[in-house]
Amino acid sequence: MAKQQVVGRLIPLGGVGEIGKNSLVVEFGGDMLLVDAGVMFPEEELHGVDLVIPDFSYVLQRADRLKAILLTHAHEDHVGALPYLLKELGRKVRIYSLPLTLGLVEPKLREHRVIRLAELIGVSPRDRISIGSVNVEFVPVSHSVPDSASIVLRTPIGTLFFTGDFKFDQMPVEGEPTNLNYLRSIGDEGVLLLLSDCVRVERPGITPSERVVGEALDGIVQDAPGRVIMTTFASNIIRLEQAIDVAHRHGRKVAVVGRSMEDNLRVASDLGYISVPPRSLVTVDELRRLPQDQAMILTTGSQGEPTSALSRIAMGDHPFVRVIPGDTVVISATPIPGNEETVARTIDNLMRRGASVLYPPVVPNIHVSGHASRDELRALLQLLRPSYAMPVHGEYRQMVHYKMLATETGIPAERVILADVGQVINVKPERVGPNGTVTAGSVLVDGLTVGGVTQVVLRDRRHLAADGVVIVAVALDRETGRLVGGPEVTSRGFIAPSASTVLEQGAERVRRALQRRPEGEVEFGYLKGKIKDVIGHAIYDRTRLRPMILPVITEV
Repeated sequence: MAKQQVVGRLIPLGGVGEIGKNSLVVEFGGDMLLVDAGVMFPEEELHGVDLVIPDFSYVLQRADRLKAILLTHAHEDHVGALPYLLKELGRKVRIYSLPLTLGLVEPKLREHRVIRLAELIGVSPRDRISIGSVNVEFVPVSHSVPDSASIVLRTPIGTLFFTGDFKFDQMPVEGEPTNLNYLRSIGDEGVLLLLSDCVRVERPGITPSERVVGEALDGIVQDAPGRVIMTTFASNIIRLEQAIDVAHRHGRKVAVVGRSMEDNLRVASDLGYISVPPRSLVTVDELRRLPQDQAMILTTGSQGEPTSALSRIAMGDHPFVRVIPGDTVVISATPIPGNEETVARTIDNLMRRGASVLYPPVVPNIHVSGHASRDELRALLQLLRPSYAMPVHGEYRQMVHYKMLATETGIPAERVILADVGQVINVKPERVGPNGTVTAGSVLVDGLTVGGVTQVVLRDRRHLAADGVVIVAVALDRETGRLVGGPEVTSRGFIAPSASTVLEQGAERVRRALQRRPEGEVEFGYLKGKIKDVIGHAIYDRTRLRPMILPVITEV
């Protein structure tokens, strides 16, 4: 009877109905676990925003109940928000994962000066750890970074299986293939709820092995007449290792450009996850002295990030690397949704500078996904045979397609849960389903400012981006309020036919309006409103534009 009275709660703080900021609260009794804490990269309309992280208010308000954070793997959309969360928590938290994941996370925490708040605990695959009332097991799976894991949560109510990001690569470059027999044995135990990656459910078949990328790179490097510059995710350790091996095989030295990529390669090498051929890595200065057909550069910037090494190379703004006609640039990644335009712009700029640019889908097999396609997702459902299923790590249409797939394997439609961010999913032995919501959503990170970019700030930024700003400066007598100087009108980002004439006419209207007002003490609020109205109407009448009006009033 006691077992029946326990109720668990799952609360996705991100990663459902969207790509990125994956984070899931797991509660049983008085214990809280957090699975992943990821970021999402901002879309173009989020002017000036660097990152988007989950709203962790629910966790912060119950910080004393947070027993541990579990990390599935080291990609930014699963670990990137961790430093911000630790800063807000302000207390030491146990963080469990496989060794390489922790090795790649540690430098991030040191950079943000929060390493003292993290007790990093490495676990071995299939070890079972008791955290409060939950038994936790990390099960290795194939993905695009080593030491990726699914997490099995054996709770007082039943077993939950959280896939993390995975695919069934049966020919991995490093490590063992995903053990399908072991997954079947977990299914034999009984799985109450499967929370599954679904981002590639629309793709039929299976996702190709990472090995095909190495084969494609081999042909590209062999035929390249000059330097090869390759970009991919800094955390895609296996792909970086393959690129270095291919370069070595064809007599090329490799320079790594981009601090995150350098750090990740060093950590993976130190921990024994990759083996780099002796003397294959050189500095950029050493690479410059080599013939171009003996050089390869590995760099960050596969998503067109404005400050990344590749973007700066494309703009001719990198301090050490310039595009040389005859260079072959390999973009070994596909754009994250929202980054398509920035990636396309980078490709255009590289081509303008004379580079030959190879990118998906123009050139096949220079990138493969780390996520399972439809047949692999079906296979996992058949191996685990869960009573309930809940798609995660996907946009809403992908979650709907996953629901259809799950029903094809025999799970009743009412037992496939399409959750929203912040929705509470009650977990009981007899039923798993929605039960209310909590405060959740997105927090915007701009530089060192977390959460300071409000909707008002974004509205102003969009306003400035759309129509620019007009600054109206006037000087008024302190006692009488009479106009004694100006108006001087300047603009930034405001483009209109005969702009100077429009601004001159607007200034004249402001002058007349101020001269007509009765004398008296200066009332700043009233005068600022008056100036905005007068010049705003003058500009709109002539241009149909609405720039931001910034009055500057000086008393003399």
